[in-house]
Amino acid sequence: MTDRQVREQEFKIARYRHLEREVTDPLAASLLHSIIEELEAELRKERPDWHGPGH
Repeated sequence: MTDRQVREQEFKIARYRHLEREVTDPLAASLLHSIIEELEAELRKERPDWHGPGH
């Protein structure tokens, strides 16, 4: 995964986190949380040194 792809993935994660905080439907929040976990797991798999956006 290139640095650009990492930044794009981090942007997606940030966008989904924002949506997760804004939604009022518990099912939607749960689904967004699952998406975030999958995106973060993918980043950690590709980049074991990745610890989160901005780190």
